[in-house]
Amino acid sequence: MASISAAAKATSAAFAHKKELAAAAPQQQQRASASSRRARSGRGRVRAVATPTRAPRSPASTGSVKSPMTTTEKILARASERASLEPGENVWVDVDVLMTHDVCGPGTIGIFKQEFGEDAKVWDREKVVIIPDHYIFTADERANRNVDILRDFCQEQKIKYFYDIKDLSDFRANPDYKGVCHIALAQEGHCRPGEVLLGTDSHTCNAGAFGQFATGIGNTDAGFVMGTGKALLKVPPTIRFVLDGEMPPYLLAKDLILQIIGEISVSGATYRSMEFVGSTIESLTMEERMTLCNMVIEAGGKNGVVPADETTFKYLEGKTSVEYEPVYSDAQARFYSDYRFDVSKLEPVVAKPHSPDNRALARECKDVKIDRVYIGSCTGGKTEDFIAAAKVFLASGKKVKVPTFLVPATQKVWMDVYSLPVPGSGGKTCSQIFEEAGCDTPASPNCGACLGGPRDTYARMNEPTVCVSTTNRNFPGRMGHKEGQIYLASPFTAAASALTGYVTDPRDFLS
Repeated sequence: MASISAAAKATSAAFAHKKELAAAAPQQQQRASASSRRARSGRGRVRAVATPTRAPRSPASTGSVKSPMTTTEKILARASERASLEPGENVWVDVDVLMTHDVCGPGTIGIFKQEFGEDAKVWDREKVVIIPDHYIFTADERANRNVDILRDFCQEQKIKYFYDIKDLSDFRANPDYKGVCHIALAQEGHCRPGEVLLGTDSHTCNAGAFGQFATGIGNTDAGFVMGTGKALLKVPPTIRFVLDGEMPPYLLAKDLILQIIGEISVSGATYRSMEFVGSTIESLTMEERMTLCNMVIEAGGKNGVVPADETTFKYLEGKTSVEYEPVYSDAQARFYSDYRFDVSKLEPVVAKPHSPDNRALARECKDVKIDRVYIGSCTGGKTEDFIAAAKVFLASGKKVKVPTFLVPATQKVWMDVYSLPVPGSGGKTCSQIFEEAGCDTPASPNCGACLGGPRDTYARMNEPTVCVSTTNRNFPGRMGHKEGQIYLASPFTAAASALTGYVTDPRDFLS
């Protein structure tokens, strides 16, 4: 007991020292005005990404550039009020948004109260975003309790952005409820170029699609951020991925990121930033860019980032009134390494069990018999993911041969599934096409079986089955049963596989 007590005192002292350091750090200066939000860079152009010439940035808002930097280095330099940074430096940064959810939120809140006091207030009630999404539609009492803890804390702290759910029988009766945190963050305008977004979830890197620094942190660090608005981060070196060429009509961003992870391995980008540029990247929609950045963590990456452009700005219109200022890599910035891909020559791929880097061409797995298909999650449950799947079903005119589960990421995605016409369908919605194909009725929006969850979680793998899934991880037990086999794939490939009962190249149905 004496050693435990001593360790506790040491931990408390270390945490107190962190608070002193954070309190001593200078206050972050005001962001640039809205009129200057669209990236101004007088230090050259971004390689492979067309950006308009802008006036030099004001030292008051970004600091004078002493040496060429990458996008990630610039964001962290501005957030730490440093003129320049180099990979490996440890800096205190001001956090723009902290996100937590029902799995990690209670632990984060516990740390916050333990270290700052039962009556302590969060550093900024409008910068803490709390989103229940993981274990929602379940009878599990402990899972339900987690949401209750979040609700009590948000009421106590008057948290502005708490997306609550009370009526589990009908998610539509909860107007504040959104669904999967990473997609909700984007849809609700919490993702903005040039900012620092931290979240208690490894796929927080999803927000890098907006040209910001976004990464997952643990409960202890989140508890500290909750009280101070600051985090100590090590500046990661940046690997640049240049993707050029016209995207074939049978490929999606999921194919691109699985190709990359298969190329560099699940440890190939450990504690490195992955920056995506090139003509292919410029052509991607915001949802496809999210898919790309979402899975950088599966390569070990600290964060992923896509330079903000007109596609980004248009997506953000009407979603946020917060001023933002993008930054871009300097022409002479130093990159850890470069990878180049001619996307026009790529084929549909899958990640075989039991690792995201176990890459294979979809056509090479045509003899793999499957038991089910799952379309959903932050990686593969967005509006465009369901439209992609619907296109395959529409083109085939056939019914699925295995159970096909559909889990929209958010309430908005669910509404899109039931309301948006699929191009070339003569006005049919995704839901109509799914019904005609014999799929399961789209479920309530949440993380679903991606993380396994309680045994009564919809579409959880409770038996050792073989599943083609649009999710992000295929480790043993990830979606439930530890002997289950998961093939990660794009919505195109997932839908094609559902139609045949085998892992199937979508080109068999898409001309």
